[in-house]
Amino acid sequence: MSNPIPFFDLTGEIGPLADELEQAASRVLRSGAFILGPEVTAFESEAAELLNVGHAIGVNSGTDALVIALRAFGIGPGDEVITSPFTFIASAEAIDLVGATSVFADVNPDTYCLDAASVEAAITSKTQAIIPVHLFGHAADMDALNQVAERHGLMVLEDAAQVIGGTYNGRSCGSMGHLAAFSFYPTKNLGACGDGGMITTNDDELADRVRMLRGHGSKGREQHVMVGYNSRLDSLQAAFLRVKLPHLKSFNDGRRAVAARYDAAFASVDGIETPFTAEGIHHVYHQYTVRIPNGRRDAVRAALAEDGIGSMVYYVNPLHTLPVYKAGGGSFPISERLATEVLSLPVYPHLPEADQQRVIAGIQKALA
Repeated sequence: MSNPIPFFDLTGEIGPLADELEQAASRVLRSGAFILGPEVTAFESEAAELLNVGHAIGVNSGTDALVIALRAFGIGPGDEVITSPFTFIASAEAIDLVGATSVFADVNPDTYCLDAASVEAAITSKTQAIIPVHLFGHAADMDALNQVAERHGLMVLEDAAQVIGGTYNGRSCGSMGHLAAFSFYPTKNLGACGDGGMITTNDDELADRVRMLRGHGSKGREQHVMVGYNSRLDSLQAAFLRVKLPHLKSFNDGRRAVAARYDAAFASVDGIETPFTAEGIHHVYHQYTVRIPNGRRDAVRAALAEDGIGSMVYYVNPLHTLPVYKAGGGSFPISERLATEVLSLPVYPHLPEADQQRVIAGIQKALA
């Protein structure tokens, strides 16, 4: 296929920043400080200011951010943690990695984020925490979820891997739970040039625990007070992230502009539902995810592929249907239905308008 349109393409983002990124790499190389050090400290400070939080703590992946946050809560064997089945496996995997049990609750059919009423129905005497996932760039209903958590004395860990720069009623995502976990996987709205993650909090005591846990449970050299992890944000990745951080707003604005063009184009097209944005939400479109009901999604995706247009399904298998979680049982009909209808379209900030028009035309043709 000539001139294919990839589902995601980083070249338009990296190209204009190549000189700065190369200078950042050279700066780290010449400094000799490769683990933590001034680049990580500076990035943590800059990220904390952007997100309006007291602490931002770099770790080596978004998954580690979730695991370490749960450990900082003191969660382990015998405990239950509630999260969404309609998300990437890391949201639940982290619960299992600390020895606790993943419990699922269904999602809101409009926002695809964890539903507070479903969460409350899933709470037992063993429940210790909730992990709301801010999915596809849209914030979860944090007021309702925090109210449930407060009524039952639960901790709240925001999975903010897909929503950096997004807000909920004027508050930054990642500032509304006891802790929050971010990912800097290269395809994220703020992506490193490799793996990276971050934990944010306004709680000084939790921040201290997180810092110890990321560095072998140590308060200082050979002062190990708990069993921890080797999970430190790499200095080189921190330097790259410092180059890209000032551009985050323009990256997100670019995604929002692409989304707005899709919204306008699909408004009069039958057979497709565009993404919903709840009142008070600043959506940052990590994914632009439409719904194509009536069993037509897979045919539409195949037609796009024939035209050389990339697309993706997030998520084909809700977590409770995977072999590792089937034993837990339960039916989550909204998540199950979404899995048969959702389709994510190219939405990267530097998507050429001509390419986007090809995507739109491909959808229109497939649904005609």
